[in-house]
Amino acid sequence: MNVEIDLKSGFCFGVVRAIEMAEQALTQSGKVWSLGDIVHNRVEVERLRNLGLETISIEMLTDQLRGKHLLIRAHGEPPQTYLRAEECGVTLTDATCPVVARLQKKVRQADEKMRTIGGQVVILGKKGHAEVVGLVGQVEGEVIVVEKTDDLKNVDYTRPVIFLSQTTQSLDLFCEVRDILVANCQCQPEVHDTICRNVANREPHLMEFAKKHDVIVFVAGAKSSNGKVLYNCCLKANPKTILIEEPAQLDQNFFVGANSVGVCGATSTPFWLMESVAREIETY
Repeated sequence: MNVEIDLKSGFCFGVVRAIEMAEQALTQSGKVWSLGDIVHNRVEVERLRNLGLETISIEMLTDQLRGKHLLIRAHGEPPQTYLRAEECGVTLTDATCPVVARLQKKVRQADEKMRTIGGQVVILGKKGHAEVVGLVGQVEGEVIVVEKTDDLKNVDYTRPVIFLSQTTQSLDLFCEVRDILVANCQCQPEVHDTICRNVANREPHLMEFAKKHDVIVFVAGAKSSNGKVLYNCCLKANPKTILIEEPAQLDQNFFVGANSVGVCGATSTPFWLMESVAREIETY
């Protein structure tokens, strides 16, 4: 079989930057504590854990970490986390993606504007996702998180609206929600397309890549929100799309009758892992 790895798949800029900062901190300190998984990919997290990167929750950020090295990952954190880190006396490495940091600022500005006119801030995003928690935590006022169009029932269409999005959301879903808001809001909603194009532009590219091959193997962590979006793009273009986390999940039966296999992945998938998957397929 011919096996091709999609060269545009793999870590986005924000994840590359966060991992490089983590590895630099590990070189300096030997041991670093990451507030949540640095990337939603179990295999990469395990690799970094072997280098000394330990994942902790916000509840574990206590005085016991005083003097230790703490990493804030690319997803970002609310202001309260920084205050808590300062109180605990940790050395802080802030790897918040610059795109996310700009969005956090937009959320603060939107909240300030809407509070003066009795409006609402609406964010398209996955409820409970680390980036969304960080966005909502930027303000003390109410933020309405919309995960699917049904959630728009929580929006008061008689009040002004500013609409933004989590950086890794589907562009198609963003446009669908935007159109519903425009059609129903009594005042024209203020819309900010804050989806990262490093992510959004991969959707049409992956659909074309998926059409080129008999079978597609999409590599992504089970917790990757972006992985689910991009996997579904591939599946839509090619029903013979398989989702795996690592080479051990491959089965020779997946490829019966296939002459061409494409390997691709999420923005949270390391390229070395896709290469490992491709090498395993080539042994069949």
